[in-house]
Amino acid sequence: MRSDSRLPRVLHALLHLADMDRPATSEEIAAMLGTNATVVRRTLAGLREAGLLSSTKGHGGGWSLSRPLTEISLLDLYSALGSPELFAIAPDEAQPACLLARAANAATNDALHAAREVFEERLKALTVAEIVRP
Repeated sequence: MRSDSRLPRVLHALLHLADMDRPATSEEIAAMLGTNATVVRRTLAGLREAGLLSSTKGHGGGWSLSRPLTEISLLDLYSALGSPELFAIAPDEAQPACLLARAANAATNDALHAAREVFEERLKALTVAEIVRP
């Protein structure tokens, strides 16, 4: 399973945007993140749809924050990214009729659900502004 680094990358971009006195182009953000502008546009579009970012076209346009970092939780970002899977662990569907396989799947799913709840509660309790405070 490929790792998904969109959450830390988006956090990185938002921290830069907060320090800028103008919108940042997709090309500028791509250079900050070491990726390409198409990936930036595709990723940030979800944040725009969630009301976290805004974008303007044309000369002087680009991406900017829609609200202060103190009003954006890490859970807001995670949700805007589609709540990516946390682990590569998945149920074993090879033996769906076997009661022991079902028990193993239920135990695994319960643990994964509990881990997701803890992860999301931690993200909910932290704003983007808080991650850079000394």
